[in-house]
Formats: sequence, C-alpha cells, structure tokens
Amino acid sequence: MKRLVLAAVLVTTTFLPMAYLAAHCEVPCGIYDDGARFTEMKEDQATIAKAIVQIGELAGTHDATGHNQLARWVATKEAHANNTQHIIAQYFMTQKIKPDADHYVDRLKAAHGVLIAAMKCKQTADPANGDALLDAIKKFETAFMGHEH
Repeated sequence: MKRLVLAAVLVTTTFLPMAYLAAHCEVPCGIYDDGARFTEMKEDQATIAKAIVQIGELAGTHDATGHNQLARWVATKEAHANNTQHIIAQYFMTQKIKPDADHYVDRLKAAHGVLIAAMKCKQTADPANGDALLDAIKKFETAFMGHEH
C-alpha cells in the first residue's frame, strides 16, 4: 500500500505542474457547497459576537492574564472577520457572482454589505456591529440563493 501511495505521488508530481496541484480554488471543479460557505460565515459571525462580549468583559482588567485574554479575543474577532471577507471576495465575488446572471446587482450589493459589516466588526467592539453582520450575511444568502438554508 505504501508503494502505491508513493507511486501516485511520484506520477502526480512528475506529470502535473505544481501550480495545478496547488490550485484547488478558482477552477471549475464543481465540488463547492455554497450552503457550507454561508454556514461558515454564520459561524464566523457567532464567534465575532462572542468575542465582542468577551472584549467588553475584559476591557477593565488590570492584570497580565486579563490583558492577554483581551488581546486573544481581539485577534480572534479579527481573524473571523477576515475569513468572512475572504469568503465573500475569494469565493463569491471571483467565482460565483456572474455579471450575466439574474439578480447580479442585488447579489453584488448584498455581498458588499457583508464586506462592510465585517469591516465594522474589526473596527469596533460594538455588539450592534456583530448583529449587523449576521443580518448582512442573511440578506446576501437570500439574494444569492433565493432563501436562507
């Protein structure tokens, strides 16, 4: 079995260019799950909302552990907002929202709304921005899929 795996790796790396091997995204392979992307963005939003609460609770701490946890929650909030923006920009904008499709402008506006809401989550620790991000994701989901899944 080990030889078979090694042979497959050797053949694959010998006959396929490295750019092709690394390029899972942005090729029309047809294995993507749009609903999974919306689930992931909603999970990111839930993490952002939790981070905002934790940041508020830790904001008044005066010890090193509290400061450390505060910094970690800020970094977590940033990472999940960045991931949401990445999904919108890299998955939907470059691969899924087609200029010749029905409802193109509505989808474009709704996608932009998610990008802006995620940006505001990075800029502040206001729970209203976390709520606005979830609303924007749901609005985009309806514009893109015709419904929430």
